[in-house]
Amino acid sequence: MTDLLPLLTTLTGAGQDALWSGFLVFLRVGAMMAVLPAFGEQVVPQRIKLVLTLAFTVIVAPAVGPAVAPFKGLLALPLAGEVAAGLVVGLGLRLLVLALHCAGAMAAQATSLSQLFAGSGAEPQPVIGNLLVVTGLALAVMAGLHVRAAELLILSYEVMPPGRMPLAADLADWGLARISHSFGLGFSLAAPFTLASVIYNLALGVINRAMPQLMVSLIGAPALTLGGLALLAVAAPLALAIWQAALLAHFSAPFGPMP
Repeated sequence: MTDLLPLLTTLTGAGQDALWSGFLVFLRVGAMMAVLPAFGEQVVPQRIKLVLTLAFTVIVAPAVGPAVAPFKGLLALPLAGEVAAGLVVGLGLRLLVLALHCAGAMAAQATSLSQLFAGSGAEPQPVIGNLLVVTGLALAVMAGLHVRAAELLILSYEVMPPGRMPLAADLADWGLARISHSFGLGFSLAAPFTLASVIYNLALGVINRAMPQLMVSLIGAPALTLGGLALLAVAAPLALAIWQAALLAHFSAPFGPMP
């Protein structure tokens, strides 16, 4: 009986440490899941997000268990650091989806489809943007987004160790680089639509100067819409291939300098 009490005390302490480590991992995973593409979308029910968060926690916790030690003293700062680290992991991927939103909005505006067929979901957007985003999310899941997200979480414990807040200067440099890359990628994906719109409107201007009596707006608007849809059928696969390559590049160096 006397030998059993020390054993129970040891097991109880180990169980408390395991629960504490699992809770800290759960905080980082939950913050990432709130903004993670595909799994963290607003249309996904909260119960599904909770189950996914628990599943990621079960996967990640054994791999990072030795790095997550019980904290002593004030707990507010370490807990806030775990949430901040999870948001950094998720926002890095969310910014790539923002590039598709930006490209879709620019393409719809250039082809006069920014209001026509606009979406009515939680985040209203033109149909071109909705098409690009849904297809991009499908490609991300097909590329193993769930596996890559678990890898990013495990890697984040080396870049942002638990127990302290990430450095603000490092986050600022990383965030500015990712945001500029996201908008640059969005502009690049929408470049064919913008160039085609500029050329088309210049041609209409020349025709209007040569034939003032012709109502070019009545002829040009339907032709612009038809041409935009035809260009979308040709350019969308190439744009999504470029976006998928950028996604894979982010997976290879999520916290490093931009390529």
